[in-house]
Amino acid sequence: MSIKTDKLESSLAAIGMSGKRARFYLSALTLGEASVNEIAQHCGVTRTTAYALVDKLRDDGVITELQKNGKTRIMAENPDVLLRNLEDRRASLETLLPDLQAVYEGAARGPKFRIYEGRDGVLSVLNAVLVSAREEVCGILSMKELLDFPGEEALQNFISKRVERGVKLRVIRSASEDVKNTWASNREEQREVRFTRTPAPLGMTSFIYEGHVALVSAARENYGLVIESPAFANLQRMLFEALWVNSK
Repeated sequence: MSIKTDKLESSLAAIGMSGKRARFYLSALTLGEASVNEIAQHCGVTRTTAYALVDKLRDDGVITELQKNGKTRIMAENPDVLLRNLEDRRASLETLLPDLQAVYEGAARGPKFRIYEGRDGVLSVLNAVLVSAREEVCGILSMKELLDFPGEEALQNFISKRVERGVKLRVIRSASEDVKNTWASNREEQREVRFTRTPAPLGMTSFIYEGHVALVSAARENYGLVIESPAFANLQRMLFEALWVNSK
C-alpha cells in the first residue's frame, strides 16, 4: 500500500473502521464500481472474507450493492456518509448517556486509581478532566512544569476545549513558577487566577472535579494519575478552598 493509503487507513481506524474493513472500503472507493472479487484482489483479502466485509460495510451504509446483467457490483458511497454516521452515533449516545451515567453512579464501588505514563499519559489526564468536568475545575498548577511538558500548544488546546464546554476554572499558581506572563484571569475564557503568598514552587499540578482528583508530575516523574473518589475529592476541594482564600 502507498504511504497515502496507509495514512487513510490509520485515520479510518481512529473512527472505528480498522483492519480489513478499512482496506476493503478504501479499495471499493478507489475502484469506483467493481465486483467483490476485484475488490478482494485489490486489497488482498480472500473471497470468503470479502463477502463477510460486504455485509458489514453495507450495514454501515458505506457501500451499495448493484445488480447489473445478473451480476453483483459494489460501489462505495460518498465519504460524507462517514460523518453522518458519526453524528448519528453521537446523537444516540447523548440520548443514552444519562441512563448509563445513572447506572454507573449508582453501582457500589470503592475508589479507583488510573495511572498514565509519558507525554501521551499526561495528555490522557487532561482529556479525562475535559470529559468528566461539568461546571467547574479547581486547579493547582505548576506552570513551569506544564509549559515544559506537555507544552504550550497542548495547554492551549485544553483551554479551548474547556471553554467550548462551558467549564469554569479557578486556578492557584506560584509566582516563582510563572515563567511566562500568560493565562491570567480572563472572563471570556472563564478563568480566575490567584497566586500563593509564599514563593515556594508547587512542583506538581492537580485538578479537582466531579468526584475526581487528577495529578500530573510531568517534568520530574513523567506521569499522570486520576483518582476517582468523591470523599477524597471533597477533602482536596476543602484544602483548595483554604488555600484559595489565603492566595492573592
